[in-house]
Amino acid sequence: MPMREAEFIWMDGTLVPWAAATVHVMTHALHYGSSIFEGIRVYRTPGGPRFFRLPEHVHRLFDSARIYAVTIPFDEARIRAACGEVVAKNGLQSAYVRPIAYQGYGPLGVDPGDQPARVAIIAVDWGRYLGADAIEKGVDVQVSSWGRIAPNTLPLMAKAGGNYLSGWLVHAEARRNGFAEGIAVGADGTVVEGAGENLFVIRDGVAHTPGITGSVLEGITRHTVLTLLGEQGIPVREGPVPRELLYVADEVFLTGTAAEITPVRSVDRRPVGSGTRGPITEALQDAFFGLFDGRREDRHGWLSLVDG
Repeated sequence: MPMREAEFIWMDGTLVPWAAATVHVMTHALHYGSSIFEGIRVYRTPGGPRFFRLPEHVHRLFDSARIYAVTIPFDEARIRAACGEVVAKNGLQSAYVRPIAYQGYGPLGVDPGDQPARVAIIAVDWGRYLGADAIEKGVDVQVSSWGRIAPNTLPLMAKAGGNYLSGWLVHAEARRNGFAEGIAVGADGTVVEGAGENLFVIRDGVAHTPGITGSVLEGITRHTVLTLLGEQGIPVREGPVPRELLYVADEVFLTGTAAEITPVRSVDRRPVGSGTRGPITEALQDAFFGLFDGRREDRHGWLSLVDG
């Protein structure tokens, strides 16, 4: 997943040069993971660069802040505008945009106090998260030995930095074992999600995906896929997904802003279906990517201009 440095980063209301976008070693988030963030895609389209579901992403950032009682010293409209500003200033036609609010310089104790969060927005040219060929050829995954965070331990509805220590363990173990990604098991023993992706399983024409009470992030790409499945007449069952369902599935795929819609070709070295991208996954990809190349009408208003 190659990433190219950009020229500017937005920090606390000002565009600063990339190399100058630094924080102090006493930054609270560095010690305790006290940050919340989003990942947002900008796609190159025939009409110019367009954000995908920018308002929903920014709104979720503020929801995460409310869950952790973090004060963001800007409103949602200002953050949306700043996202457009940093993309435009860097001259990007496609981009991965990362708004992050974090507890800054302060006391060494766990409680950061009542200080407002610092806010930065990064926009970079970033390739396919799970590999250049992953969208078409699929990826090999393993069920991880690391479990996902249990309900009522950390709030998984918040997209918080500390939550991703779990994903780090899941992903790193998978890579060490020769897989592209890991699938985590929840506190109830069922599979829940990837290191940073939501999970879908297709069997006998039905889509299965863990519900949001099952230790998963309420993903925006997940919601997009649920909408597209409904439009294509594919029934969906949200609820517990047993590990063995992965082994007898016709199709498995992962979703997320970075991963987009990535097919899984094997789980624990067992081929999924025919071992290639399945027809439902391909149809979903066609509907999804068709929004960006002009083949599909944006009926839901998911695309927005990059203003800046």
